[in-house]
Amino acid sequence: MGSYLSGQVGVAGGAEHPHALRRLRESFPDITFHAGPAALQLVTDPSLPEGAFRITPGPLTEIRGGPFSGVIFGIEALIAQAGTHPGRLALPEVPVEEAPGLTYRTFWTWDHSTNWELSQIGQQEIGVFNPYGKPPSGFLADYRRCVDFCSRNRIAAIVIYGFLRDSHGGIAAAQDLCRYATERGVRILPGIAIGSYGGVYWEGQSRYNLATWLRENPQAAASLERGVGFQIADLAFPLSFPRSDYTLSACPSAPETMAWMEEAVAWLTETFDIGGLNIEAGDYGVCGCDRCVARRNNEAEARRRAQEHGDYWSHTDMADNFPRLYRTAKAIKPDLWIYSEIQWDNLLDPVAHDAQRRLPRGGIYQHTTNRTYWGRIRQGLTRSYVQSLPTQPNVLRCQFASQWNGDERTERYALNARVFGEMAQVCDRTGMEGLTIWGEASPYHATVELSYLAFARFGWNPRLEWETFLRDTAGPLLGGAEAAAEFVALAEELDAHQGLPLARLAALRARAAGHRAADEAGRRWLSLEDQIARRIHMGR
Repeated sequence: MGSYLSGQVGVAGGAEHPHALRRLRESFPDITFHAGPAALQLVTDPSLPEGAFRITPGPLTEIRGGPFSGVIFGIEALIAQAGTHPGRLALPEVPVEEAPGLTYRTFWTWDHSTNWELSQIGQQEIGVFNPYGKPPSGFLADYRRCVDFCSRNRIAAIVIYGFLRDSHGGIAAAQDLCRYATERGVRILPGIAIGSYGGVYWEGQSRYNLATWLRENPQAAASLERGVGFQIADLAFPLSFPRSDYTLSACPSAPETMAWMEEAVAWLTETFDIGGLNIEAGDYGVCGCDRCVARRNNEAEARRRAQEHGDYWSHTDMADNFPRLYRTAKAIKPDLWIYSEIQWDNLLDPVAHDAQRRLPRGGIYQHTTNRTYWGRIRQGLTRSYVQSLPTQPNVLRCQFASQWNGDERTERYALNARVFGEMAQVCDRTGMEGLTIWGEASPYHATVELSYLAFARFGWNPRLEWETFLRDTAGPLLGGAEAAAEFVALAEELDAHQGLPLARLAALRARAAGHRAADEAGRRWLSLEDQIARRIHMGR
């Protein structure tokens, strides 16, 4: 038997790592952790990669972690192997050292459709120009739960579009969330767009809200070349974009627009303990004024605009304006993660490389893929191609496996675990340094929970094998490895067929019902049984 800690346990570094100490106390309530002579030492080590950790057992057991999250992840690893006895913390017999396989592991969310606190009204499941329909407290209730999940499962960051709204607490609530997340080793990345998507203050009476600013500066409004909106080929139904303050845009060629955006980004970076930004050029239309047309008059832009998505965004706008916002934020907080959205389905089509060569190295360049285009990436992306890209480093963003691709059911509640694992493996094999997925749906739904856990496990260790994931992660949650394999088989059959004969659905429900139990494994099976029962109720 290895050594263990019990009784009175001194912790050095607890004041600097309050959440690590909190997690120890929650997990081992019969142990008194205090600041006396130390048996545990918590140390941040800037020489380690972010999120990496090293546990060295001994008379003074040390948990040494890389910046921002390493100590938290190390504590979670210690807790996971330490047993369930409330008064005995078993120590590893040999040193443990781990580091993330993919550096950038990120959830992408909109505030209005992030539903992690299920006991409140106002849930939405799709949309980009939506009002916030929950009680004001709902923003923090949802995102604290999301942060807790990320912290415990080594998911590094959460992008939030709609980060600032008067209707869910404005500045105070956003500051509260940032403090909560930073303490738990999770970066909060407000999502913004250059001259659109509400500015940095999505909705409310703020100088940094776009509608408010345009009322005072109407000369800076954009002249969109066509109506607001876009359509995704991999989504079975049309999207609606009703005109409102949410759909306003500012002209990116107007000097006052970018001066205002730089001021706003500086305010955002100074006011909130953010871990980064997610910046895009907007994706629902481009300004067609004379200045913008002249500025975008180049061969690469013309080729890109001839493609399917040519009217939705401009890479020239990105190249002209992203570096200014990048430099503004980095000058205030050099360690920020600053994503630049390179938009959809163009990673393998280098029509924008001339513009992208002007983007700064060190920005995190996010290439979004819908389901059909993912088939091209999976077959055609190579390490040499990624190394040749003018943007460095690069990450994938999965637009599918969510409400934004699929048939009328959408893929939001599907079992997406297998594809997330495969995407992480492709990223690792080709030199993409991260993966972003939608993280809005609650893991109460077992299909969603397993999908998120696959993203977390394969993102941390892309060399993981699917059968190992089923045995070590899914199995303990569902009643064993065989039960997990059956759960996956049932869920994947449901997902593959928009309609099934009622007799087949009844047989699937009976198999799920066979796992009913008054425990958490039973609850997970019940969530799958409920999916099947709703299909039966609807007649297919």
